Amino acid sequence: MRDDGGVMGEHATYGGELVADCRLRAATDLFAHTWDPVVLAALHQGPRRRRALRAAIGGVSDKVLTEALRRLLGSGLIERRRYPEAPPRVEYGLTPLGRSFVDGPMTALARWTNEHGDELGEALGEFDSGVGPDENVRLA
Repeated sequence: MRDDGGVMGEHATYGGELVADCRLRAATDLFAHTWDPVVLAALHQGPRRRRALRAAIGGVSDKVLTEALRRLLGSGLIERRRYPEAPPRVEYGLTPLGRSFVDGPMTALARWTNEHGDELGEALGEFDSGVGPDENVRLA
């Protein structure tokens, strides 16, 4: 990380060591929860009601979706709109900040994954097996 206010953000390092509360860490935490990027991707096409969002994602429990929605609301990446109808209707959608995150870092990561996903999978397979690229070297 740089401490000159450049790409990595101001005050990112102190004396050459990483600072735990730097902006880069805050941004990478957005990828820390498995379902958060999936929810953001599902909302990229436009606002959705909770049931439609869960159906679009598939494989996510109601509890996990609730937790993801709360985190994303708290981070300002999504918004919750309530419509005064009977029965009440609630939709979730991306905020401008959320759209910039999906269109920026998430899209870049998707491109990188498409380009290097096979290599990454092979490397992870080697790591998971405890054997490095040199089969005579065991990884502890």
